[in-house]
Amino acid sequence: MTDLLILPVLLPLAGAVGTAVLPRRRSVGLAVAVAQLGLAVAAVIAVLRHGPLRGSPGGWEPPLGIALRLDGLGAAVGLLSAVVVLAVLSHAAARPSATGGPSAWPLTLVTVAGLQAVLVSGDLFTTYVALELLTVGAVGLVALGGRRALAPALRYLCTAVLGSFAVLVAVALVHAHTGTLTLELAAGALPPGPAQATVLALATVGLGVKAALAPLHAWLPAAHAAAPTTVSPLLSALVVKGSLVVLLRLWTAFGGHTGLAVLLAVLGSGAVLWGGVLALRQDRLKRLVAYSTVAQVGYLVLLLPLVTPGLDPAAGAPTRSGALIAWEGALLLLLAHGLAKAAMFLAAGTLVGVAGGDRVADLAGTATRAPMVVLTFGVAGACLAGLPPSLGFVGKWRLLESAVGSGAWWAVAVLLAGGLLTAAATTRVLAVALRPDPEPARARPAVPAGVRWPALSLALLAVGTGVGSAWLVDLLRVGAVAG
Repeated sequence: MTDLLILPVLLPLAGAVGTAVLPRRRSVGLAVAVAQLGLAVAAVIAVLRHGPLRGSPGGWEPPLGIALRLDGLGAAVGLLSAVVVLAVLSHAAARPSATGGPSAWPLTLVTVAGLQAVLVSGDLFTTYVALELLTVGAVGLVALGGRRALAPALRYLCTAVLGSFAVLVAVALVHAHTGTLTLELAAGALPPGPAQATVLALATVGLGVKAALAPLHAWLPAAHAAAPTTVSPLLSALVVKGSLVVLLRLWTAFGGHTGLAVLLAVLGSGAVLWGGVLALRQDRLKRLVAYSTVAQVGYLVLLLPLVTPGLDPAAGAPTRSGALIAWEGALLLLLAHGLAKAAMFLAAGTLVGVAGGDRVADLAGTATRAPMVVLTFGVAGACLAGLPPSLGFVGKWRLLESAVGSGAWWAVAVLLAGGLLTAAATTRVLAVALRPDPEPARARPAVPAGVRWPALSLALLAVGTGVGSAWLVDLLRVGAVAG
């Protein structure tokens, strides 16, 4: 079982070296992506059968050695990562100009290795190092956008370093008060009090910066707008998710904090509504999709105030059951967002090329010239808005169920309003794309099948997995603290 913890980290690192030095980088990169998907499926099966997987490299047991642990959340995000990366690299192989250059292949695999290390880390020091590897890869990918991407990449780097500092201080406080960095051991040794509240506050700020939680999101829209087409799906579907996974693990391990939960309810609600409004107002396509990511991060943060009452050891069965439903709903949304947003960014990048500009107004006639790409954008938007039968609908329904059961009517209003805003932004783009071509006689480049199918496959997965999501719910329950 230890192999399923280590190989998903080592394989993309080896692939990064191979794609950097070997001439056939596309073949190597795609082979690594296929193998990574196989490992992710094997890890999901193992977690469903045996529960959380644990390991200690070198035979050094905690608290002395590195602790590895893969729960249902980690296995699910690992599978999401493998599917998205395979689609993104398939798009890159069909349209090399969308990558920003050959360096995109090793940098993509380094980023994947960082995320996989985050997912299997069972101690806070390894988690911190993995987050830094993830950030370095992501910053390098943004910088591939050329001269105009250097300033956004530098802003992203500086902002991420500030977030890392807050996380590092939180890790130091945990060690100072518990004598260990293994999360399972530290969770039982850090009682509620000022130290616990400080750790959670620092971690929330630091990881909120990395995850682009409003109002800490200023780096994200500019980075997306400047990044190449194949980079934006990785930033939104994978890089942001790594920080959110760590935040959820820390919050549930240390029992949450009522005062911070109220603050996060405000921030999450603000992110959903403000991000939705800004997305609706954008006149640039990629910035519109980027602000939609800010809103989707808000949905995931809403989990923390909804799940906190169920983390109390004295909580009754109904409270814990409601917390578990919220846990399942938010994480289903996380997976739905990863698939749909990756599809939407790939489609948006392709539409920009077809239209010859990135303004929403430039999209007139693209439904005629690239119907499958416009269809992909619409299907992905429907999932993000929470329309049935998509996975986004299933996740939002369970969040609504938890909110109604706990009397959190504010969350019900936010979820409904956020869905309407997302639907409005998607409809606005589709309405322009369906307009007649203002220059029908102008020669337009055709969209190769290799460019159309990866994005459409992700969008269809985002919808199709909503129909058969019972196994995903079972997976997300493995190792869940909530409930």
